[in-house]
Amino acid sequence: MTVVNAPRMHIIETYFECCGFDHTFLQGGTSVYLWNLSKTFAARGHRVSIVTPAHGRLDDLRRRYEVEDLPYEDTYTLPVVLDPRVWQGFPAQAELALRTTAHRIRLAGVDLYFLANEYLNRLPDTFYPPYSAKGRDLVFFKPLVFQVDSVRFLRGWFGGEKAVVHAHEPYYHYLLPAALRDDPTKLVVSNVQSNMPIAKKVYRPEVERLFELLDVDVELPGPEPESDVPAAIVQYQQLTHLHYTYPPDHVAVYELTAEHADLIDFLSPGQLDFYAGFRDTPFEALFRRLPIAGVVRRNAHKMFVGGCAISDQWLAWDPAGVDRVKVLGGLGLDPALPTFFHNARYAVHHKGQTELMRAVDRVLSEGLAANFVIRCISGNGIDNPFFHEVAARHPGRLHFEWERVEEAQVFSYAAASDFALFPSKFEMDTFLIAQGEAMAVGAVPIATDQRGMEHFRHADGPDTTTGFAVNRSFAEDDDLLTDALARRIRQAVALWSDDPGRYRELSGRAAAVARGFTWDHCADLHLAAFTGLWEGRPAVLSTELALRHGWFDLLPDASVTPGAALAHGDIAAWERRAPFDTDAALTMFRAAWERADFAVCERVLERLPEAVPAAETARLRGRLRILGDGRLEYRLPHAERVEVVEPRRGPDRALPQVRTLERTAPGRFVGEAPSGAGRLLLTLSSGRVTWDEVRHG
Repeated sequence: MTVVNAPRMHIIETYFECCGFDHTFLQGGTSVYLWNLSKTFAARGHRVSIVTPAHGRLDDLRRRYEVEDLPYEDTYTLPVVLDPRVWQGFPAQAELALRTTAHRIRLAGVDLYFLANEYLNRLPDTFYPPYSAKGRDLVFFKPLVFQVDSVRFLRGWFGGEKAVVHAHEPYYHYLLPAALRDDPTKLVVSNVQSNMPIAKKVYRPEVERLFELLDVDVELPGPEPESDVPAAIVQYQQLTHLHYTYPPDHVAVYELTAEHADLIDFLSPGQLDFYAGFRDTPFEALFRRLPIAGVVRRNAHKMFVGGCAISDQWLAWDPAGVDRVKVLGGLGLDPALPTFFHNARYAVHHKGQTELMRAVDRVLSEGLAANFVIRCISGNGIDNPFFHEVAARHPGRLHFEWERVEEAQVFSYAAASDFALFPSKFEMDTFLIAQGEAMAVGAVPIATDQRGMEHFRHADGPDTTTGFAVNRSFAEDDDLLTDALARRIRQAVALWSDDPGRYRELSGRAAAVARGFTWDHCADLHLAAFTGLWEGRPAVLSTELALRHGWFDLLPDASVTPGAALAHGDIAAWERRAPFDTDAALTMFRAAWERADFAVCERVLERLPEAVPAAETARLRGRLRILGDGRLEYRLPHAERVEVVEPRRGPDRALPQVRTLERTAPGRFVGEAPSGAGRLLLTLSSGRVTWDEVRHG
């Protein structure tokens, strides 16, 4: 799809770090994304501007580029209202005296604007304030300073010019959509780069005071109503990294961006789908009860996929030119053995690296003949002794490193490998460029079946799959993931050894799929959305998205499908299209049973009890019982793990107690029963995670 006859637009990219044009300035992947996308927009004939902080690096820039000091000076005092629970010993409001200047570099058809002042010039090496600064050092508000400065710069420098303002990551631009909402010349697209907790919040008085400064008149959402969700479920979310509780005087940043932006941009179809409903996760039941779920529904028509891509340089290099013997031999490995590759920043929970190292240790200790090249990138080394112990146990089979190296060297590792390992957890990946890079040179993926990675098709059926999938994981220390990885690694070695033709088929398919993710394609997706916005065409809700998430009230009867009603166990939606007879009731009951959605099972029985065979009703009602010794026996054939989650008394973010029931046979679990406040957390063989309850008395 190439967008033709698109109007020439002015596209302004703005983010806290837009330095992907120079590797010495680079901090994160968003910067690379922005630079590649901006260059492609410019090559298509659009006017492209980037607005970002100078981060105290103007002198460095002047040594390598022609820097133009612009006739722009903005002197003002920024009032930051401080939460006294966090900023103890500080005044109620910090007054930041600022003098902001602007500087421009013109490069590859793109105008880069760098804003500089006392706060934006701090942290020249790391750019981002450490979380430890919160409550201790006002440098923590450097990103907030940039938000206000960027709004003032956009208003002042670009004035009445019509432009699409493409802002990235809600936490870094939550003031901007509302601040530009009443400017008819500025069309705001909010891009969700990472899956930060969707209900992440900031101090409401801080936002109110800054909106006053910026002359923004919007009504902020009120406090959330008291939740009736069990404390065990609420507390457990902290272990999933999907949700945290906040005091009532806080406001969700995604709500501020979604409600006031014109469009909401995601990196992949799976990321959009995940962020819309958190389906099959421990957070799903709570999410549906939170006000933020209503925000998603109200603004779902704005959501689109702008995509992401693999670098042009990576796609231009020829994997056939890599000398496998030289590369692997140089690492002390045997080039004749199947080789597995992992490349990610050191983030044990996000990237599943603890489970990965355990699985590698297991299969090598069993004598599996294979090589592993494991890169866990960290500027401070690896502080986990277990990782070093595993590497020391398997010389000649495992090469472990953490240093940053040239991209060409990483390319050579990937091209010399046969399989790529990406067991990411907690649905934190939104595109995962590193997996695409490995696949693009023919590495067959072994990766988590996360929504944000499904575009790589490693979880497809046999005729279209690119590799192997393991179930999603939302546990910090997940034995199920370790076991699944070990099985898949053994399976991959057997495939490589015993069925080379099938291996070559998967390798070729993996490369073809990954090589379709180009910056030209990404630009096409964005320009299609931007053009509709530029020309004033209203955004339209995707029927497919509404059906997938059960938003049946947003659809006409003709658009509701029995299949969607079945998937959500929605009897009323089914009846909008067909009678709810005994066949429909039995089908819905059985589908709900497979999802462990026992509330739907009970609703079907209330409506048409005669539709369900007595044996299946008994299986539902008898799935849990108290044994003679007082312990709980839980039976569910398609459960892989059952945990008891008990809430703890304490502060708002008290962590629950979690214990695992003993698996005494397939689908049978025994252990101490939960209290009346406790809940059961079920992990199904499908990868779905959901809740159940033991009713007492």
